[in-house]
Amino acid sequence: MEALVSLTTTPRFQFHASSQSARKLPVFVRRSLLASSMDPRRPSAVVSVRAQQSESKDRSVTVSPVKGDAETALKVKEWEVGMFQNEVAASQGIRIRRRPPTGPPQHYVGPFEFRIKSEGNTPRNILEEIVWHKDVEVSQLKERKPLFGLKKALDRAPPTRDFVGALRAAHQRTGLPGLIAEVKKASPSRGILREDFDPVEVAQAYVKGGAACLSVLTDEKYFKGSFENLEAIRNAGVKCPLLCKEFIVDAWQIYYARTKGADAVLLIAAVLPDLDIKYMTKICKLLGLTALVEVHDEREMDRVLGIEGVELIGINNRNLETFEVDISNTKKLLEGERGQKIREKDIIVVGESGLFTPDDIAYVQEAGVKAVLVGESIVKQSDPAKGITGLFSKDISS
Repeated sequence: MEALVSLTTTPRFQFHASSQSARKLPVFVRRSLLASSMDPRRPSAVVSVRAQQSESKDRSVTVSPVKGDAETALKVKEWEVGMFQNEVAASQGIRIRRRPPTGPPQHYVGPFEFRIKSEGNTPRNILEEIVWHKDVEVSQLKERKPLFGLKKALDRAPPTRDFVGALRAAHQRTGLPGLIAEVKKASPSRGILREDFDPVEVAQAYVKGGAACLSVLTDEKYFKGSFENLEAIRNAGVKCPLLCKEFIVDAWQIYYARTKGADAVLLIAAVLPDLDIKYMTKICKLLGLTALVEVHDEREMDRVLGIEGVELIGINNRNLETFEVDISNTKKLLEGERGQKIREKDIIVVGESGLFTPDDIAYVQEAGVKAVLVGESIVKQSDPAKGITGLFSKDISS
């Protein structure tokens, strides 16, 4: 039997989550379940969640009942919770939706088969497209490598290195911003940056050129990176602390990055609500990782400055929705009371994107940054070490 239903309802439900199924819940639901514990593997609890969908004139779905079980029903509930999470994010000025607003993603199989008739499932910009793809990717990875299965790998992971300390030391030694050099083969806006890309060789050249830390792209579809690149660089004996440059939407990714040798991870305020940033920052501290929290406008900066425990803030001069770059964004976000609060909290600010010349470095340094993250302008050089010298107009390797 088929029936036409509207998604403009506000369902309420209550369910019992077993220890196995609870591990599959999204971050902020697990946090509600485990209010007194940071361990997402804690046994069962009961949670009531309100999921709300917004109205759309042309939104309708054809529903065909199919046989389901507790696990598939839980996945549909997880999707519904994600819709509520989109609303929470929107209330904080986050325009990036975590997942499509109509109907479960295609990788979910719930008690009903949804056939969507809405244009709302089209990403509004490249960042939203990346996040939607990442949500699917991470769900699949968690099925193959559940969190409890990462425990042995976590026990074997090498000790973390002091990411913030390395940046401070480089700044004090050279009088210039500490360099986080990015190991990146491609980007959505520029395409392939380096055809003869060997991540270990590029990393070693950066170290030779004086990089304080390295950023390693792990996204495969849009940046041609991988966690294998991160692991290979760590296993090659590169001594610089490593940032896992990933689009994190789930705490599972933080644990996984730690197993691959990361010393730091990226948290993007344009994607993550405040509670997720707070929770993930605490996860990082438990694992010995540094969290680089990235902002790109005033509202995001104000949100992050209100979160306790943040030590490292990146200002992205690239608008993550339009990909336009304006390095004056760094200066704008560090003026007035925001700059004063950053100094009072002794937060290191990292300038990101659009840095190609010594004048660019001088400009963001004068604005107040003590570190810079640079990829394109040096990875494209035939000798990345010489590219670093050219970027700073001096040898910063010693």
